[in-house]
Amino acid sequence: MSGFSFSLFALMSLGLVGVVVCGNFSRDDFPSGFSFGASSSAYQTEGAANEDGRTPSIWDTFTHAGYVKGATGDRASDGYHKYKEDVQLMAETGLDAYRFTISWSRLIPNGRGPINPKGLQYYNNLINELISHGIQPHVALHHFDLPEILEDEYGGWVSRKIIKDFTEYANVCFREFGDRVKHWTTISEANAFSLSGYDWGVTPPRRCSYPYGNCSRGDSTTEAYIAAHHILLSHASAYRLYEKNYKDKQHGFVGITIIAHAFVPLTDSKEDEIATKRANEFFIGWFLHPLTFGDYLPLMKKSAGSKIPAFTVQESESVTGSLNFLGLNYYFAVNIKHIPRTLPPEKRDVKADIGIQLLATKNITSQFEYPITPWYLAEILEYVKQHYYNPLIYIYENGQKTRHNSTLEDWPRIEYLHAHIGTILDSIRNGSNVKGYFTWSFLDCFELIDGYESSYGLYYVDFDDPELRRQPKLSAYWYSHFLKRKGITMDI
Repeated sequence: MSGFSFSLFALMSLGLVGVVVCGNFSRDDFPSGFSFGASSSAYQTEGAANEDGRTPSIWDTFTHAGYVKGATGDRASDGYHKYKEDVQLMAETGLDAYRFTISWSRLIPNGRGPINPKGLQYYNNLINELISHGIQPHVALHHFDLPEILEDEYGGWVSRKIIKDFTEYANVCFREFGDRVKHWTTISEANAFSLSGYDWGVTPPRRCSYPYGNCSRGDSTTEAYIAAHHILLSHASAYRLYEKNYKDKQHGFVGITIIAHAFVPLTDSKEDEIATKRANEFFIGWFLHPLTFGDYLPLMKKSAGSKIPAFTVQESESVTGSLNFLGLNYYFAVNIKHIPRTLPPEKRDVKADIGIQLLATKNITSQFEYPITPWYLAEILEYVKQHYYNPLIYIYENGQKTRHNSTLEDWPRIEYLHAHIGTILDSIRNGSNVKGYFTWSFLDCFELIDGYESSYGLYYVDFDDPELRRQPKLSAYWYSHFLKRKGITMDI
């Protein structure tokens, strides 16, 4: 699908343009240089899983074991073959930027060593196509998809060997693409990847232990801390490499992304309120505190004890300040319930160390779509501003879930986007240093938990269609109108 019109008359007929009233906003209200875009990830979008020299990642292994409702990303949205069509749609939508991820196992099939020429060509082609259409590429190096060969060889992120291999992988990306890519994320959703993959075992690489999960390998009491520690050291190593060898020539920026759920007390009890404060400090501070101050939170060190690795003096110096920007992903709120820490540290997982239980809010469990709670995003941005020196922030993922094949008239997504974009504008006016907003996702794709049952895309993809045709949803028209029609106040 291409060449569709975004005329003001057409959008008015759809009810997407309202009267100018207090509290509405236009793109002109955002600071000069603010980027609006959309996001994707390699395994969820590219497909071509077994083509042109790509080898399996831990995500391939996870899905082929049947853990995502029997679905895989082998074909996904076929972005590998349809990237030109997709970039054309991005340009027609009016995106400033596009966040995508590189498949490590497509670029370097053995995890280290020789570069795959076909993988190199694909990412060069995609980057060049984006730039030729005036779209900034924002690139993440790792999104739940470590090459399986490194997982098999030494356990992946639970081994210090990963630091050297990840740094060399980052070096290849900086060297080959950095003349055109200015925004690099080392690890996407570093905190979620550590917890869900190494404590709960519900995502790749599915490492956990009883009673916290049902996995064939792993240790929920320690491995999330170990994996997170090696992620921090790998990130810092890649950052220092860029600063030393590339910054002066390429003038780019290196950051890391965390997911930031809003934590809300389950009850009005003092215990739940204090537990919620601990959860906020822990889940955001787990990575931001070392990156800002060079060590883990006192709360974490006290609760986890000797289970949490220690930084050497040299490592602390490397980690401190190794951040040009912070990527934040936000979707919904989670209720927090206090639980007593009755077990000794060596028998507790991360949640038990914090003394919390995570519970889905009633709104999430009673309907398919996420409740629209943008004020919680404002609270997160304020918390980061107050506690971590107000870093430059890109919102790299934020979007509404609907059932796939439901309708192209996705009003819940429009309402969600409108509310969150408006809240980000309010946060900027309140001093938060937010420089960009990327909705998840540009296209319907393979989802980490739901496979093909749920949908986040601005564009519908018919996964039963051999051609995987793309169709704009109402949200694509709304977002395009907002991006293109400067001076027009948005209302819904």
